[in-house]
Amino acid sequence: MTAPDGLRIVHAHGDRITITEPTTGVELLSYVYGPEAAWEAPKPYLHPLRTLTGNVVTDYRPNDHRWHKGLQMTASHLSGANLWGGNSYVHGQGYLELPERVGSMAHVTFDEVSADSADGTGSGRAVIAERLTWHPYDGTLWAEEERRIEVHDVDPASGSWALTWTTAVTNRRDEPLLFGSPTTAGREMAGYTGLFWRGPRAFRDGRIVGPDGEGPELMGQQAPWLAYSGEHDVTDGYATLVFAHAPENDHTGKGGAHPAHWFVRNEPFAAVAPSFAFFDELELAPGDTLTRRYRVVVADGAWEREEIAKYLAGHPW
Repeated sequence: MTAPDGLRIVHAHGDRITITEPTTGVELLSYVYGPEAAWEAPKPYLHPLRTLTGNVVTDYRPNDHRWHKGLQMTASHLSGANLWGGNSYVHGQGYLELPERVGSMAHVTFDEVSADSADGTGSGRAVIAERLTWHPYDGTLWAEEERRIEVHDVDPASGSWALTWTTAVTNRRDEPLLFGSPTTAGREMAGYTGLFWRGPRAFRDGRIVGPDGEGPELMGQQAPWLAYSGEHDVTDGYATLVFAHAPENDHTGKGGAHPAHWFVRNEPFAAVAPSFAFFDELELAPGDTLTRRYRVVVADGAWEREEIAKYLAGHPW
């Protein structure tokens, strides 16, 4: 599927959708929704993500965490279930192999897979709109999700492109869903959950930049965006990923406000997550919907703070 002068989409049904930038032939991403190992909490994910020059900026099943797969929506602690993958954190006991806690996020159908060039830039926009269901280990229905991933603002002049990831999760249980993290379960400064990026091994010790600070000390802090720059293996040069969350994400619901707090590491691996349950559990009542919208900018080069701020100001929500 190709729009005139636009992005090219190839759908290998039952496995993955790839989106390619036609002038360079670079495959910007693959959205993989085919079968995965049960212990890894099967769920769709984006891998590989590539810069416009073709360099890969995600990792897949690294030997330290086999369940880390590119960019994916996760739920590390969900009413006692683990939709993150791997071992489960138990306060006072550490991480334990508890397969009876590991659940899944299952693909149901695609409502839209399309590309167009209507924005007049010559690159156009591509859309993947999907419905999923969330399940604990026994397979019962806990939640339904509507997910939309848009690829846009492909700009060879700045060497960047962007994706917007929107998720709307509706509780289908007869009791509240409690979204938490290892930190809400008792482990300090390990508040990972929600949208999660795992960087390639070469990005270890990369540079972390926020609007008002820099470095790993941004762990657990709040900011509208956070950027990570790393140096490639094999090829010369750097790449920068900018992660931003929409202003409406900082909603107030039962139990108070749940603004995003950044989970970020550059040692022993590169990882970023705008966690919505870093320090406190988020309660979703039966029938209620949790909606979150994120943007990820993938750029060639090591962008500085001023360059990032200028880009975001020129591409408002």
